[in-house]
Amino acid sequence: MASAQAMGQAERDHFVLKSGHTIPAVGLGTWRAGSDTAHSVKTAITEAGYRHVDTAAQYGVEKEVGKGLKAAMQAGINRKDLFVTSKLWCTDLVPDKVRPALQNTLKDLQLDYIDLYLIHWPFRLKDGAHTPPEAGEVLEFDMEGVWREMESLVKDGLVKDIGVCNYTATKLNRLMRSAKIPPAVCQMEMHPGWKNDKIFEACKKHGIHVTAYSPLGSSEKNLAHDPAVEKVANKLNKTPGQVLIKWALQRGTSVIPKSTKDERIKENIQVFGWEIPEEDFNVLCSIKDEKRVLTGEELFVNKTHGPYKSASELWDHED
Repeated sequence: MASAQAMGQAERDHFVLKSGHTIPAVGLGTWRAGSDTAHSVKTAITEAGYRHVDTAAQYGVEKEVGKGLKAAMQAGINRKDLFVTSKLWCTDLVPDKVRPALQNTLKDLQLDYIDLYLIHWPFRLKDGAHTPPEAGEVLEFDMEGVWREMESLVKDGLVKDIGVCNYTATKLNRLMRSAKIPPAVCQMEMHPGWKNDKIFEACKKHGIHVTAYSPLGSSEKNLAHDPAVEKVANKLNKTPGQVLIKWALQRGTSVIPKSTKDERIKENIQVFGWEIPEEDFNVLCSIKDEKRVLTGEELFVNKTHGPYKSASELWDHED
């Protein structure tokens, strides 16, 4: 059940991070956004009212995102009113590669700072690693050393906040033991078909804000077609996508739906000024947890040579 506090927060269009900075509640995701990315980013900001854009070096679209951001700023939007997130890829998870990786991202985005820099996955890959990885391509990750470098980016004003993605409670606890600047945000897959409660609770305990990705599930298990979601959407006269995004907000998480369709981009942020009633919210919460959409298996698992021989090992058997 959503707490009264989370319900109250859901009406606001932002959440406050540990650092005191604010994160807009709904952001535009850019994973697999393709050639329309610059247009989608500009449209989201100038026409739909988004102020939060989520991207990553590994998505291969940062130059396009940069063009969209620049166009939006030329149309009169202030940089300080935008919130831009990017992520450090697995081949750069060594202390001396952290700053050069961020500098590449800043250059591509045409920015002199970003608001949030996340560790994309807590696994280090060798440059040119295959998918799935061959023997010797998943390397030891010096989490503490990399985090120190992330902290130095904050101190130098290149990044306002730092955080993590795809972490487990086990890995988060390890990071918290050495972090001088705690992660402000933990981004993870979250939707009624994968509520991710264990890490969600760990984040709450540490005061870490959570951003939900894949709020609609996936193409294989698109929750927009789930009968329970459709029923609530019909009752509230909203789209299934809006209901799923609102569900994330009412849980107290920010959310980054991805779309390249102008109409859908606009629809996805029309989630303020109404609520999912408690009984319907609870129906959505009781949709059976199936499985993760994004297991990381094809990126990090080598069933013969390891070091991770199953997806369950990647997630510290917390599933």
